Amino acid sequence: MKKFLVQFLTSAMLLLMITIGVTTVSFWGQVQPVFASPNPPHLIGTLFSFSGNRPDNLGIENGHLNSCPESPNCVSSESLDPDHQIDSLTYQGTDEETFENLKMVIEAMDNAEIITDENPYIYAEFTIPIFGFVDDVEFYIDSEHHQIQVRSASRLGESDLGVNRRRVETIRAMFESLNA
Repeated sequence: MKKFLVQFLTSAMLLLMITIGVTTVSFWGQVQPVFASPNPPHLIGTLFSFSGNRPDNLGIENGHLNSCPESPNCVSSESLDPDHQIDSLTYQGTDEETFENLKMVIEAMDNAEIITDENPYIYAEFTIPIFGFVDDVEFYIDSEHHQIQVRSASRLGESDLGVNRRRVETIRAMFESLNA
């Protein structure tokens, strides 16, 4: 019953997102598509709260981030499964500079909140506007391999419609442009 309810709510929210995405809103006299800009008006905020509980399996264990669950709503640079696998971020320079630059990138993103920032590990929560879904995103600066390992996972639902993968690629592009 719980699985059915989660699937039903996910489908209903997807339908609502599509409906909202093709309509317009008036925001202080300006009419524009709701998602026309990458920064939706903060007035919209979160109408619902589907945040779920913070996972208890976050962090670094034996030099690695935890693996993804079987559901398709997670990506990890340490995954061997092609459905979950995503490339790690690479860096030049010192670990300290990398850590600070990565923090700046995350802090510059909308709906992101850094929960833990203890070098070499960063954990941030990203809240999806309107619905309040929370995704847990972890970074581990692997100085031995000169890579930043990343894991991005949705707390609730079965599918994320590619949101976690796109988020990591956005972070990669922002991080690379900062280090160019």
